[in-house]
Amino acid sequence: MRAPAPAPLTVTRRKCLQALSIGASLLLISEQSRAGAQIEEPLIDPVRNALSAAIASKVPPEPVFRDTETRLAYLRWLGAMSDRLKKKKPEWQIRKEFLQTVWYESKRAGLDVALVLGLIQVESNFRKFAVSPVGARGYMQVMPFWTRVIGDGDAGKLFHMQTNLRFGCVILRHYLDREKGDLFMGLGRYNGSRGKAAYPDAVLGARKLWEFTP
Repeated sequence: MRAPAPAPLTVTRRKCLQALSIGASLLLISEQSRAGAQIEEPLIDPVRNALSAAIASKVPPEPVFRDTETRLAYLRWLGAMSDRLKKKKPEWQIRKEFLQTVWYESKRAGLDVALVLGLIQVESNFRKFAVSPVGARGYMQVMPFWTRVIGDGDAGKLFHMQTNLRFGCVILRHYLDREKGDLFMGLGRYNGSRGKAAYPDAVLGARKLWEFTP
């Protein structure tokens, strides 16, 4: 007996299948966007020493402002970013400490704060204990070899919020300097996909979600 022909797809069913296909594609892009392909490169001594010094300071990330207006601008930024991050980090105190540290470490490394937040979104989706299949760790998906190259070798510290953000920002600054400020190439180097568009496009797209006009 001939098997009955499959029922034609209804509009609703077709839309559901299309949504599942798009979701699977986005998940694949997310998985491919991690920094797990960062490549360990030999560093000359002055560069290694400079990077080591950049991550060595133990100063807590307490903002210091030159005047009242600058402080108020920061507080307005903090309020706006807190609202945007609430779904990812529901607890106010945790959210505040995270944003304060991102702001501090970004400014310390001479980076755009929105860029760093966009990179964190792509890398870990704001998960403190995220681990990639090849061992990249934390918010900014820092590879453990960096702790040996410019730190004390304790990769477990990459799950500490400020340590992870400091390593990530210092490494990104290093890559941007190597690429003479070229964001596209610097982000590609951070991801280990230098010259390919998928990762820089994802980070630069995510950055738009975190831009702020005082």
